[in-house]
Amino acid sequence: MSIEVKGISKSYGEQKALDAVSFSINKGEIVGFLGPNGAGKSTLMKILTTYLSADSGTATVNGSDVAADQKAVQKSVGYLPEHNPLYLDLYVREYLAFNADVYKVNKSRIEEVINLTGLTPEAHKKIGALSKGYRQRVGIATALLHDPEVLILDEPTTGLDPNQLVEIRDLIKNIGSDKTVFLSTHIMQEVEAICDRVIIIDHGKIVTDKKLKNLVKDTKVEQVIEVEFDKDVTAETLQTLPSLTNAKNTRGNIWELTFTSGTDMRPAVFDFAQSNSLKTLQLSLKNKNLETVFREMTKKK
Repeated sequence: MSIEVKGISKSYGEQKALDAVSFSINKGEIVGFLGPNGAGKSTLMKILTTYLSADSGTATVNGSDVAADQKAVQKSVGYLPEHNPLYLDLYVREYLAFNADVYKVNKSRIEEVINLTGLTPEAHKKIGALSKGYRQRVGIATALLHDPEVLILDEPTTGLDPNQLVEIRDLIKNIGSDKTVFLSTHIMQEVEAICDRVIIIDHGKIVTDKKLKNLVKDTKVEQVIEVEFDKDVTAETLQTLPSLTNAKNTRGNIWELTFTSGTDMRPAVFDFAQSNSLKTLQLSLKNKNLETVFREMTKKK
């Protein structure tokens, strides 16, 4: 087991950041850790990387306890914090050499991580002269210097433009081929493109933990169907549709129909049209994706 968390709780004064959080991550998994701002994501990551202590519960990384064996944990974890701390006046190789000394690793590893993270074209520059995307690469290169088995990344693509975002996404996916990766992000497309599994936290508690391929399929969220009829129909008439919660006329004879049913309601809409002497000119189910599942899981009750 690469990461095992059992009943971890953490409070800041009266505010409970984590409330008896438990999960485990197997070696080689790429797991997305999602939640609204203030849900407890960064707090848990800091506990796993020994920067913070939990109030109660236990956590291990590669079998080492984060409270009792911090040095062993630090050796086996590469960490990129949300606000990537860099010395902007240092050159890329100079900064990596400084960190190589901290980790006590062979200097030959510097060129290895430069190549691995695609830093070669910019490695001769000062960090302050790099784009946001390349600064993130420097942070990831630093996290990889000691060749850790587990990589913990807190918001690794924040502030990147679309091209940089794709590059960092591909980099993380490549790294994840032989390491365990645990990453938090607000960008759902990143999770869908990179991760095998998703853990969602809200108000300090885990609200779901599933394989990505099963999460969207298994989660009951509202179903939205767009339909265009050949002539006028009233909202009152549409209310006869089973499981309908909302009918919104978007334009002309086009309606956006929201249902609570877990089954495809398009046949019911088609039958409704037939029984009311209407024709359906278009009938489409709006795709349920990770973003809709996230909103449903974390919406205010």
